[in-house]
Amino acid sequence: MPVENNFQHDELSRKNPGDRLTYAEWTPPPDIGSPAWQVAMGDIGQKLSTTGVRVILFLHGAIPGTDIFGLGRLDEVGGLKRGYSRGISGLDSLLSFMREGTNGITPLPGGLKPPLPNDEATKNLLDSQIGDAGNFTAQTVEQCRKALNQQLTTPIICLRELWSSEHHHLGRALAACRLLDRLHTLVREHRLGAGDRILIQAHGQAGLVLALASNLLCPSPITGRKTFFDLLLAATPQGPDAQAVHRIDPLLTSGSLLNGAALDLVTFGTPVRYGWDPSGIG
Repeated sequence: MPVENNFQHDELSRKNPGDRLTYAEWTPPPDIGSPAWQVAMGDIGQKLSTTGVRVILFLHGAIPGTDIFGLGRLDEVGGLKRGYSRGISGLDSLLSFMREGTNGITPLPGGLKPPLPNDEATKNLLDSQIGDAGNFTAQTVEQCRKALNQQLTTPIICLRELWSSEHHHLGRALAACRLLDRLHTLVREHRLGAGDRILIQAHGQAGLVLALASNLLCPSPITGRKTFFDLLLAATPQGPDAQAVHRIDPLLTSGSLLNGAALDLVTFGTPVRYGWDPSGIG
């Protein structure tokens, strides 16, 4: 996507991407925890530290219990009333495969629904329910932290962050603002600045939050940012989300949100939806 993407959606295209994409040949890694794996991870930790990586943030959400296809929200507002699919062969069967309760995806215990709180209790619940399926478990993050830092005098900070898992435009937009607010807090707490880097690794749908955040980080005064914030404040005029918007707005305008630190983004299985703006990242 172009510099100053300004919240354009990504393009689904069959064109050959040419030199924009490169492919690495896959070679099976050593078994996790083996001596060879420990050596390889230690080497990676040294390389990351040498390039300035000070913080690694593991960003994840959840699929179970989160109305991933949006049918629940449509049902709530009457968008799919009985008779809606009359005359359309097979549509009722398709909708049943997408609805919570009939789509085969196990709900979360206790009827937990989005927005999921970013607290240890919820993260531990997800660990116990879904393991490492689209999830960074506490065990995985701790294992990475120890392995990456085994040769370093200044350890790389490894943290995991749970986004709200509200799988719709408003939910992802608010999550992008919360994430940027969190990044600013990390920059202040760990005194990051020019020459330092934050690496975010995002599982699946969490990558869509990063795509929106990349547009907000554009250093140019893009027109879409004001509209973006105006819409969010109209939807949530009070509360923590509105406070986060008010905090990050002037910091983005002045280009000081990251205090000169660079932001590197990696996604795993993120669908094509929002366009990315590369000018404020990497």
